[in-house]
Amino acid sequence: MNWLEAIVLALIQGLTEFLPISSSAHLILPKEVLGWAEQGLAYDVALHIGTLMAVMGYFRKEIYQMFVSWCRSFTGYSDEHSRLAWLVILGTIPTGLIGFIAHDWISENLRSASVIAVTTLIFGLLLGLADIKGKRERTTQQMKWQDALWIGLAQVLALIPGTSRSGVTITAALALGLDRQAAARFSFLLSIPTILAAGGLESVKLAKSTDPVNWTIMGTGVLVAFLSAYACIHLFLKWIERIGMMPFVIYRLLLAAALFLMIALT
Repeated sequence: MNWLEAIVLALIQGLTEFLPISSSAHLILPKEVLGWAEQGLAYDVALHIGTLMAVMGYFRKEIYQMFVSWCRSFTGYSDEHSRLAWLVILGTIPTGLIGFIAHDWISENLRSASVIAVTTLIFGLLLGLADIKGKRERTTQQMKWQDALWIGLAQVLALIPGTSRSGVTITAALALGLDRQAAARFSFLLSIPTILAAGGLESVKLAKSTDPVNWTIMGTGVLVAFLSAYACIHLFLKWIERIGMMPFVIYRLLLAAALFLMIALT
């Protein structure tokens, strides 16, 4: 990759990892439209590191409180932070199990423009429906273990490219009656173990690779992904109650139309 490609791909990853618009749908466009090469395993790991640093940095106080309370929960202690930590763990289990088993098969068989176009469209419509029909009256403090499990099961669908991990978890949370702020915050917290697991899996593969690594470009990717993802999380949480999900739904429908057009013309 040259510098332009590296920076653009890092920006795309950082901005789309946490917005409900699908990072995979956007990462396919430079390749298909501009003829850019695949970003490669090493750069993929670098971008995962950048987005992971962003979400952990943004929620650092909450993560610390959750970790301390979670550790204390083994002695019988319980508060809202320990409870939230256990809900995040529960919500992570389905994706961890299915992802470990089916990750390679999905990457080899479902990572196509046609699949991404269909999932971008379908899950965009479901996001809009959940935002309109959801009661939006519960917070994370009022979540039950069943809610976390259902959201975790929904997150399994994000293994299919184009679905959007944040999009499908926010959709499930809204459908279960959580308000927009709670849905987004739980989705972001749920992303931490998921990104960590995905990055770890790719890191194992990278350790076995003999391909040369451009560490300057890697570092730039980490920095750009971190800054763009951090800004994205902050602005999304700040504006979500005011703007709702419809701008993202409309954007997904337009993106799906563009992908279908691209497929028809190739």
